[in-house]
Amino acid sequence: MANRTTWSAVAIGLLLAIGLIAVYYPQLAPALGSAPSLSAGDEFTYITDLDFWQRTPRERAVLATSRFDLGHDLNDVPMEVGPWKGVDDPETNREVMILLEPEQYVQRLYDDDQGRYLWLTMVGGRSSQPFHAPDICYDADGWQYDLGSHATALEDGGEIYGLWLHGKKLFEGDTVPEEHVVYYFYLFPDEQRNQADGIVLFKTTSARFGTLEETLAMHEAFVREFFRKAGAPAELAQALP
Repeated sequence: MANRTTWSAVAIGLLLAIGLIAVYYPQLAPALGSAPSLSAGDEFTYITDLDFWQRTPRERAVLATSRFDLGHDLNDVPMEVGPWKGVDDPETNREVMILLEPEQYVQRLYDDDQGRYLWLTMVGGRSSQPFHAPDICYDADGWQYDLGSHATALEDGGEIYGLWLHGKKLFEGDTVPEEHVVYYFYLFPDEQRNQADGIVLFKTTSARFGTLEETLAMHEAFVREFFRKAGAPAELAQALP
């Protein structure tokens, strides 16, 4: 079973990997101006993608039930969604926070009605510095891992894409390796994807519950509590009332 000490150990891996960020994630283009997110009642549109510094074919517009932009406090994202109930679990590694310098950083532990749990981490910034691929940290901390992409089908149509990591590490004194499953994607306020308008990383992390596929299905179910419909940006905008 995963423990909080292990999460901290992985975060410390940032200290070894932070110098690689500039190599893998160059600065984005300067801001050119942007329009506000479209809304439909209490729902809001964002752009999601697998990467934050270049567009990929997996870019989608998504209709969200909460605000995921730096014009709003990410702490306002609900603590209770569907069967999930959350509590704040702040990052305590000061060195990581100093190096990343995020504008907003929210970390929570959510439990569902089946006794399963996952961490939701939301990191917001207006430069490339707060963002790094999780595999950099896991690699620096000595984990073995597999990587892939995964589509999450949404209740009202369409799908969004995230990247997943399945990591294993045998700690001293243990007889079986600890396992982590991570699922994440990036959110932008509009199609311009201007760095100065802010970027938010949406990341879920858990132990493995059942098979990898069953664990990813759990992450999907959690994601669906916040995002209900997706499509090409122009198509989704036309579908809004």
